[in-house]
Amino acid sequence: MAGAAAVGLAVAAGAVATAGPWDSGQRTAERDKAAAGHRTGGAHHLGAPPAPAPAPSARGVLTALSAPASAPADTALDQVLGPLLAAPGLGPQPAAAVYDTATGKQLYGQRADTAMTPASTVKIATAVAALSALGPDHRIPTTVVAPATGNLLTLVGGGDPTLGKDGLRALADATARALRTRGFTDAALAYDLSRYTGPELHPIGPNENIAPVVALMTDEGRLDGSDSGPAPRTGDPAGDTARTFASLLRERGITLTAPPGPGKAPQGATELARTLSAPLSDLVERMLTNSDNDLAEALARQTAVAARIPADFGGAAKAVADRLAALGLPQAATAHFADGSGLSRENRVSAQLLTLLLARAADPAHPELRPVLTGLPVAGFTGTLRGRYGAASSGTGLVRAKTGTLSGVNALAGTVVDADGHLLAFAFLAADTPGPDPAQRALDRLADQLARCGCHTATPAS
Repeated sequence: MAGAAAVGLAVAAGAVATAGPWDSGQRTAERDKAAAGHRTGGAHHLGAPPAPAPAPSARGVLTALSAPASAPADTALDQVLGPLLAAPGLGPQPAAAVYDTATGKQLYGQRADTAMTPASTVKIATAVAALSALGPDHRIPTTVVAPATGNLLTLVGGGDPTLGKDGLRALADATARALRTRGFTDAALAYDLSRYTGPELHPIGPNENIAPVVALMTDEGRLDGSDSGPAPRTGDPAGDTARTFASLLRERGITLTAPPGPGKAPQGATELARTLSAPLSDLVERMLTNSDNDLAEALARQTAVAARIPADFGGAAKAVADRLAALGLPQAATAHFADGSGLSRENRVSAQLLTLLLARAADPAHPELRPVLTGLPVAGFTGTLRGRYGAASSGTGLVRAKTGTLSGVNALAGTVVDADGHLLAFAFLAADTPGPDPAQRALDRLADQLARCGCHTATPAS
């Protein structure tokens, strides 16, 4: 293993207080969803089991930050993590990296620079790229346009997979008013998908983990009323959305001369109505918490749109890689991105790169990246970690991490406040695993040990 090294991040010593795994006590997404028991999941993540009763209690975070805990200091991480990485559940050659975000020092590495299939942990890279390119306040528009005079309407998809019925109703209200102002109670309707290009289906084909990737859809093309996790999907999300919008116009007294069909918005068209997505910061949090593949592919394409390159799978992958390189992360050059969600087995990312992305999100100089930390699932409480860890785990409530699960591939990357109050970034990647259960237990033990440990001496590695 390579020796510990500085990572060249200009991270101030106050990073823990500024960028700890909390945001004024609670993440923004949690404020919106705190009272709801939502299903969670993503690529091969099943719906979460019922919340434990009573809910597990985490160690006091503020206590850990204000005073060192009783855990032995300067314990060599190779002695602590090495035996755990040898667990059969992690396959023959797992990779690991641990960084102290406040100092920018690598504390531990085992095959840390080896590019491996990251599964859904690649969403961390997607989130960093999108926030860097667009900013946390960016909102994705869906609009209705028409020529300066006339009643030829075009519903223009901006790429918001979270567009819901309320947004469509608001569009229909404004559109009907605009038509009546022009003296019309009838109209023709087309829908424009040109914001995205290339194949609509992910290379894995039709799948309950992702809808066709198009610039216009409602509720991620879900057919069961869910808002996260695997679900039956429509094969024509854009057409379904346009037909729903047409029905809403009819309810408002507008007669349509023909069923809606695909078409390009005319040059110089006037905008009649607009609805906006939630801010990008909220979308990133939702994507990471629930391992939302539809949002991940949309945000990768939005990054491509910002870069003015084709918003297809290839263009999105290039845009993500380019943004990471622009952030000064040389490790991005060894990565290979095939999609934004991690469903593709062609993705290759190192544990080192994942930890550096998390450390960059903790850097006070990059507040725009903070949703990458606040969106991570909380061990024992939220998202894809809700059903993992438990009341006896030191990591419960302190480990915040993105999960990754494909057949034979398991990963965990995130942050943890250790026993001495240090905010650590970590990534553990495993391939050729015998099954998800033993792999996840082994990964959780690794993160749990980091929460127990007070080990900040950079350890030599083979």
